[in-house]
Amino acid sequence: MKIESGCLHHADPNGPMYYKGVYHFFYQFNPYAPTFGRHMVWGHSVSYDLINWIHLNHALEPSESYDINGCYSGSITILPGEKPIIMYTGSDSNKHQVQNLAVPKNLSDPFLREWEKHPQNPILIPPSGVEVDGFRDPTTALQGSDGKWRVIIGAKNGDEGKALLYYSEDFVHWKLFPNPMYASENTGMFECPDFFPVYISGTKNGVDTSVHNSSVKHVLKTSYQNKQLEYYFLGDYFLDQEKFVADADLGGPNLNLILDHGMFYASKSFFDYAKNRRILWGWSKECDTTQDDYEKGWAGLQSIPRQVWLHTNGKMLMQWPIEEVEKLRENQISIKGEKLVGGSSLEVSGITASQADVEVLFELPELENAEFLDESEVDPHLL
Repeated sequence: MKIESGCLHHADPNGPMYYKGVYHFFYQFNPYAPTFGRHMVWGHSVSYDLINWIHLNHALEPSESYDINGCYSGSITILPGEKPIIMYTGSDSNKHQVQNLAVPKNLSDPFLREWEKHPQNPILIPPSGVEVDGFRDPTTALQGSDGKWRVIIGAKNGDEGKALLYYSEDFVHWKLFPNPMYASENTGMFECPDFFPVYISGTKNGVDTSVHNSSVKHVLKTSYQNKQLEYYFLGDYFLDQEKFVADADLGGPNLNLILDHGMFYASKSFFDYAKNRRILWGWSKECDTTQDDYEKGWAGLQSIPRQVWLHTNGKMLMQWPIEEVEKLRENQISIKGEKLVGGSSLEVSGITASQADVEVLFELPELENAEFLDESEVDPHLL
């Protein structure tokens, strides 16, 4: 990894994918300081197991008039013929947010070390009714049965967030569909949207992004800038009408499904062809002060990749750390049959790791006396 100074900032995951036996992970990265700034690049790392990573040189850096103030978030779509293409947001010389393309210089290199920007950049500029600095974060594109590509871009107008839908026949020339895929007042910017299918059968298997048939529902995920939380909707995507109808609009489950109640934001998913699963990554910006970040030399981290699928009840997504995390577990210590009374503690000896994974099973002899928590009165995020 290129390091121009001692302080680094990691942010949104971008364009994760599986390509020719290698997992690729790109991310928002400031090589100059542990803060978000105008020098944001696409950092790039590769792995064979999603656990051990090799850091490569930056995939994208500000260099042209259409991205001179930063190469911001986006996604990767694998076009026919196993050809990955990046669509990313650039902040241009006027600090307007525009959409750009980049392709690998050498498709035979499984690490895809070098990328070149498309000669027709920028391919999209902010449409009317959208703020010039509120038009970003394109999703992985899906291809319909009509051969056209669809991509969703986050946008805002005042305090209204929008998920804009564009379509294209050649991935270079795009047209805006008149109605947003989804819009919501008082949310601010729809950041880092994601749109993907899940099997309604409840199987843990993932689905390729372009699958569209009666065996799947669709998930529309957005990061609400005003709330700094990730919300998602389950629903039906009517491709012939370019319309997404959330279950809640049909009298279904609760509209406000939160993906994660912790410090988790700007998530991005991809379909893992190797193990037939959908994997989701999120950014944790942590709670440290800027001064703390400068002192430790870095800010922000990527959460553990998690597998996602639809619950058998069809009303919510299920999530679990990917199975490869088991590789990190060794020297297990088990303590059984200890009795804990109020105020007592239990010391676990024999552990010298910098990180430990603790699994605790409690047996409560007087469960009927336990305090009842009413969901309507408790904010799980604060709790």
